Amino acid sequence: MKSHEKNIDLQSKYSVTAFFYDLLDYPWERQYRQWRPALVGDLRGRVLEAGVGTGRNLEFYHQDVELLGIELSEHMLRKAERRKAKARCDVTLVQEDATVMSSIPSHQFDWVFSTFMCCVMPDDIQALALEQFSRVLKPGGRFRLLELVYSKNDKIRKKQQAFAPFVEKVYGARFDRHTLQHLERSAHLKVTHTSFLKDDTYLLIEGVRDS
Repeated sequence: MKSHEKNIDLQSKYSVTAFFYDLLDYPWERQYRQWRPALVGDLRGRVLEAGVGTGRNLEFYHQDVELLGIELSEHMLRKAERRKAKARCDVTLVQEDATVMSSIPSHQFDWVFSTFMCCVMPDDIQALALEQFSRVLKPGGRFRLLELVYSKNDKIRKKQQAFAPFVEKVYGARFDRHTLQHLERSAHLKVTHTSFLKDDTYLLIEGVRDS
């Protein structure tokens, strides 16, 4: 697998984090699990899930989906492999860097989907991942990304700021990534809708690749 040099440290971090990821994530997973059916349940056709993680979304995809899940960390991917048995659709899992996607041909997918990948990815290489999303999507293909951002509510933001060092150390994630702005500057990806799933922190970004 080819990997961008700025993702090497992230890959190394998850060689440790992967072993505790589901346990660490449990308090939040109680909320996320309620969202997952709606996030992926309406997707159809060929779907690329970027940053498939430990495979928490796999069981919620419709049976008519042909899913390719990619993940930077081989250790996370091993956990996802064990969750394939719960999936109703065809699933292929591949270790791949979302900023490179060297093993994936162009214009293959009806959907690109991702949860919390871009907030983990270094901000200055996010545009590379979005270029890859654009490349692998069919003309007219759609994307849906869920990301964490800083709240404009002072009370919520202070809690996020207090927790931010832990989040970055363990997950490599930050609340101040600029994913939406990168998308708005994309040559071929058009944002069609944004919304928040909770407060103004869980940002859902939806859009389409132009034809």
